[in-house]
Amino acid sequence: MTQIRASLESIAPTVDEAIRKGLEQLSLTRDDVDVQILDEGKKGFFRFASRQARVKLLVKPKDSQLNFAAEALSEKTENIYENNHVVQTLQKIFDIIKLDVELETTIEDQEDGRIPVTKINIEGDNLKFLVGRKAEVLNSLQYILSLIASHKENQWVPVQLDIQNYRGKREKAIQKMAKRMAEQVIETGKRQSLEPMGPSERRMVHIALRKNDQVYTESVGEEPYRKIVIYPKR
Repeated sequence: MTQIRASLESIAPTVDEAIRKGLEQLSLTRDDVDVQILDEGKKGFFRFASRQARVKLLVKPKDSQLNFAAEALSEKTENIYENNHVVQTLQKIFDIIKLDVELETTIEDQEDGRIPVTKINIEGDNLKFLVGRKAEVLNSLQYILSLIASHKENQWVPVQLDIQNYRGKREKAIQKMAKRMAEQVIETGKRQSLEPMGPSERRMVHIALRKNDQVYTESVGEEPYRKIVIYPKR
Protein backbone atom coordinates (compact mmCIF):
# COMPACT_ATOMS: atom_id res chain seq x y z
CA MET A 1 0.00 0.00 0.00
CA THR A 2 1.23 3.50 -0.78
CA GLN A 3 2.62 5.32 2.24
CA ILE A 4 3.19 9.07 2.65
CA ARG A 5 5.89 10.80 4.65
CA ALA A 6 5.42 14.56 4.87
CA SER A 7 8.12 17.17 5.32
CA LEU A 8 8.75 20.82 4.61
CA GLU A 9 11.92 22.74 3.82
CA SER A 10 12.12 26.24 5.25
CA ILE A 11 14.51 29.10 4.44
CA ALA A 12 15.32 32.06 6.71
CA PRO A 13 18.32 34.18 7.79
CA THR A 14 19.02 31.88 10.78
CA VAL A 15 18.35 28.25 11.68
CA ASP A 16 16.02 29.19 14.55
CA GLU A 17 14.01 31.51 12.32
CA ALA A 18 13.76 28.82 9.62
CA ILE A 19 12.47 26.30 12.18
CA ARG A 20 9.96 28.80 13.60
CA LYS A 21 8.79 29.73 10.10
CA GLY A 22 8.34 26.09 9.14
CA LEU A 23 6.39 25.25 12.30
CA GLU A 24 4.06 28.19 11.65
CA GLN A 25 3.42 26.96 8.11
CA LEU A 26 2.72 23.44 9.35
CA SER A 27 0.65 24.64 12.31
CA LEU A 28 2.61 22.20 14.48
CA THR A 29 4.79 22.37 17.57
CA ARG A 30 8.47 21.48 17.91
CA ASP A 31 7.51 18.13 19.46
CA ASP A 32 5.54 17.19 16.34
CA VAL A 33 8.53 17.21 13.99
CA ASP A 34 12.09 16.03 13.57
CA VAL A 35 14.49 18.72 12.35
CA GLN A 36 17.32 18.30 9.85
CA ILE A 37 19.67 21.26 9.35
CA LEU A 38 20.51 21.31 5.64
CA ASP A 39 22.50 24.56 5.65
CA GLU A 40 23.38 26.71 8.67
CA GLY A 41 23.72 29.72 6.37
CA LYS A 42 26.37 32.36 6.29
CA LYS A 43 26.24 36.02 7.22
CA GLY A 44 28.68 38.21 5.36
CA PHE A 45 30.00 41.63 6.29
CA PHE A 46 27.40 44.36 5.80
CA ARG A 47 24.99 41.70 4.43
CA PHE A 48 27.24 40.99 1.44
CA ALA A 49 27.83 37.37 0.34
CA SER A 50 25.29 36.15 2.88
CA ARG A 51 23.55 32.80 2.55
CA GLN A 52 20.24 31.88 4.14
CA ALA A 53 19.83 28.96 6.52
CA ARG A 54 17.80 25.97 5.29
CA VAL A 55 16.14 23.30 7.44
CA LYS A 56 13.85 20.34 6.79
CA LEU A 57 11.01 19.60 9.20
CA LEU A 58 9.90 15.96 9.03
CA VAL A 59 6.42 15.41 10.40
CA LYS A 60 6.37 12.55 12.88
CA PRO A 61 4.10 9.75 11.59
CA LYS A 62 0.59 9.17 12.89
CA ASP A 63 -0.98 5.71 12.68
CA SER A 64 -3.31 5.01 9.75
CA GLN A 65 -3.32 8.57 8.43
CA LEU A 66 -2.42 8.33 4.76
CA ASN A 67 -3.68 11.89 4.22
CA PHE A 68 -1.75 13.27 7.17
CA ALA A 69 0.40 15.42 4.89
CA ALA A 70 -2.60 17.41 3.70
CA GLU A 71 -4.15 17.59 7.19
CA ALA A 72 -1.00 18.72 8.96
CA LEU A 73 0.19 21.38 6.55
CA SER A 74 -0.84 25.01 6.83
CA GLU A 75 -3.24 26.80 4.47
CA LYS A 76 -0.37 27.81 2.22
CA THR A 77 0.78 24.23 1.81
CA GLU A 78 -2.75 22.84 1.60
CA ASN A 79 -3.43 25.11 -1.37
CA ILE A 80 -0.62 23.39 -3.22
CA TYR A 81 -1.96 19.96 -2.45
CA GLU A 82 -5.61 20.86 -3.21
CA ASN A 83 -6.76 18.16 -0.80
CA ASN A 84 -3.66 16.17 -1.61
CA HIS A 85 -4.69 15.67 -5.25
CA VAL A 86 -1.13 15.30 -6.57
CA VAL A 87 -0.27 12.58 -4.09
CA GLN A 88 -3.69 10.98 -4.50
CA THR A 89 -3.17 10.84 -8.27
CA LEU A 90 0.08 8.95 -7.75
CA GLN A 91 -1.61 6.67 -5.24
CA LYS A 92 -4.32 5.79 -7.76
CA ILE A 93 -1.74 5.06 -10.47
CA PHE A 94 0.23 2.73 -8.22
CA ASP A 95 -2.92 1.08 -6.86
CA ILE A 96 -4.06 0.32 -10.43
CA ILE A 97 -0.76 -1.30 -11.37
CA LYS A 98 -0.54 -2.93 -7.93
CA LEU A 99 2.84 -1.44 -7.09
CA ASP A 100 3.87 -1.09 -3.45
CA VAL A 101 5.68 2.23 -3.00
CA GLU A 102 6.41 4.90 -0.41
CA LEU A 103 5.98 8.57 -1.28
CA GLU A 104 8.34 11.00 0.48
CA THR A 105 6.61 14.35 0.13
CA THR A 106 8.32 17.71 0.71
CA ILE A 107 7.15 21.28 0.25
CA GLU A 108 10.11 23.60 -0.41
CA ASP A 109 9.91 27.38 -0.20
CA GLN A 110 11.43 29.45 -2.98
CA GLU A 111 13.45 32.51 -2.03
CA ASP A 112 11.81 34.74 -4.63
CA GLY A 113 8.36 34.29 -3.11
CA ARG A 114 6.95 32.14 -5.92
CA ILE A 115 4.63 29.25 -5.14
CA PRO A 116 6.62 26.54 -3.29
CA VAL A 117 7.81 23.41 -5.08
CA THR A 118 6.05 20.14 -4.34
CA LYS A 119 8.78 17.49 -4.23
CA ILE A 120 7.86 13.81 -4.26
CA ASN A 121 10.42 11.02 -4.10
CA ILE A 122 9.16 7.49 -4.82
CA GLU A 123 10.79 4.59 -2.98
CA GLY A 124 10.19 0.90 -3.60
CA ASP A 125 11.42 -2.21 -5.38
CA ASN A 126 11.89 -2.65 -9.15
CA LEU A 127 11.11 0.95 -10.13
CA LYS A 128 13.60 1.42 -12.96
CA PHE A 129 10.82 1.20 -15.55
CA LEU A 130 9.34 4.40 -14.08
CA VAL A 131 12.55 6.29 -14.92
CA GLY A 132 12.88 5.18 -18.54
CA ARG A 133 15.58 6.01 -21.06
CA LYS A 134 17.19 9.31 -20.10
CA ALA A 135 14.36 9.82 -17.55
CA GLU A 136 11.75 10.13 -20.32
CA VAL A 137 9.06 8.30 -18.31
CA LEU A 138 9.92 10.16 -15.10
CA ASN A 139 9.84 13.57 -16.81
CA SER A 140 6.53 12.79 -18.53
CA LEU A 141 4.91 11.73 -15.25
CA GLN A 142 6.26 14.84 -13.55
CA TYR A 143 4.81 17.05 -16.29
CA ILE A 144 1.41 15.38 -16.03
CA LEU A 145 1.36 15.92 -12.26
CA SER A 146 2.23 19.60 -12.74
CA LEU A 147 -0.63 19.93 -15.23
CA ILE A 148 -3.08 18.35 -12.77
CA ALA A 149 -1.98 20.67 -9.95
CA SER A 150 -1.96 23.73 -12.22
CA HIS A 151 -5.48 22.99 -13.46
CA LYS A 152 -6.69 23.07 -9.85
CA GLU A 153 -4.71 26.21 -8.99
CA ASN A 154 -5.32 28.15 -12.23
CA GLN A 155 -1.59 28.87 -12.28
CA TRP A 156 1.55 26.86 -12.92
CA VAL A 157 2.42 24.70 -9.91
CA PRO A 158 5.99 23.36 -9.85
CA VAL A 159 6.23 19.64 -9.09
CA GLN A 160 9.56 17.83 -8.86
CA LEU A 161 9.23 14.07 -9.07
CA ASP A 162 12.08 11.70 -8.32
CA ILE A 163 12.48 7.95 -8.01
CA GLN A 164 14.96 6.51 -5.52
CA ASN A 165 16.93 9.77 -5.70
CA TYR A 166 17.66 9.20 -9.41
CA ARG A 167 17.93 12.94 -10.11
CA GLY A 168 20.43 13.51 -7.31
CA LYS A 169 22.59 10.60 -8.44
CA ARG A 170 22.35 11.74 -12.07
CA GLU A 171 23.36 15.27 -11.14
CA LYS A 172 26.48 14.03 -9.35
CA ALA A 173 27.39 11.83 -12.33
CA ILE A 174 26.96 14.74 -14.77
CA GLN A 175 29.04 17.09 -12.62
CA LYS A 176 31.81 14.49 -12.38
CA MET A 177 31.73 13.89 -16.14
CA ALA A 178 31.74 17.63 -16.92
CA LYS A 179 34.80 18.24 -14.74
CA ARG A 180 36.61 15.27 -16.30
CA MET A 181 35.89 16.57 -19.80
CA ALA A 182 37.00 20.05 -18.80
CA GLU A 183 40.34 18.62 -17.66
CA GLN A 184 40.78 17.05 -21.10
CA VAL A 185 40.03 20.38 -22.74
CA ILE A 186 42.65 22.10 -20.57
CA GLU A 187 45.25 19.39 -21.25
CA THR A 188 44.74 19.19 -25.02
CA GLY A 189 43.64 22.73 -25.78
CA LYS A 190 40.85 21.26 -27.93
CA ARG A 191 37.12 21.60 -27.46
CA GLN A 192 35.02 18.64 -26.31
CA SER A 193 31.39 17.94 -27.19
CA LEU A 194 29.10 16.19 -24.71
CA GLU A 195 26.20 13.90 -25.57
CA PRO A 196 22.79 15.54 -26.22
CA MET A 197 21.01 16.42 -22.99
CA GLY A 198 17.77 17.98 -21.86
CA PRO A 199 17.65 21.60 -20.59
CA SER A 200 17.92 20.70 -16.90
CA GLU A 201 20.98 18.51 -17.40
CA ARG A 202 22.68 21.08 -19.65
CA ARG A 203 22.17 23.59 -16.87
CA MET A 204 23.93 21.21 -14.45
CA VAL A 205 26.99 21.25 -16.73
CA HIS A 206 26.99 25.04 -17.06
CA ILE A 207 26.78 25.41 -13.26
CA ALA A 208 29.48 22.77 -12.64
CA LEU A 209 32.00 24.62 -14.87
CA ARG A 210 31.04 28.27 -14.53
CA LYS A 211 33.72 28.91 -11.90
CA ASN A 212 36.45 27.23 -13.96
CA ASP A 213 38.43 30.14 -15.39
CA GLN A 214 40.20 27.92 -17.96
CA VAL A 215 37.16 26.80 -19.94
CA TYR A 216 33.75 28.04 -21.02
CA THR A 217 30.60 26.24 -22.17
CA GLU A 218 28.03 26.79 -24.89
CA SER A 219 24.83 24.97 -25.83
CA VAL A 220 24.61 24.21 -29.55
CA GLY A 221 22.16 22.47 -31.89
CA GLU A 222 18.41 22.00 -31.86
CA GLU A 223 16.23 19.93 -29.55
CA PRO A 224 16.22 17.00 -28.94
CA TYR A 225 19.87 16.87 -30.08
CA ARG A 226 21.00 20.07 -28.36
CA LYS A 227 24.27 19.53 -26.52
CA ILE A 228 27.06 21.34 -24.68
CA VAL A 229 30.49 22.09 -26.08
CA ILE A 230 33.34 22.88 -23.69
CA TYR A 231 35.95 25.29 -25.08
CA PRO A 232 39.37 26.29 -23.75
CA LYS A 233 39.74 29.93 -22.84
CA ARG A 234 42.44 31.62 -24.89
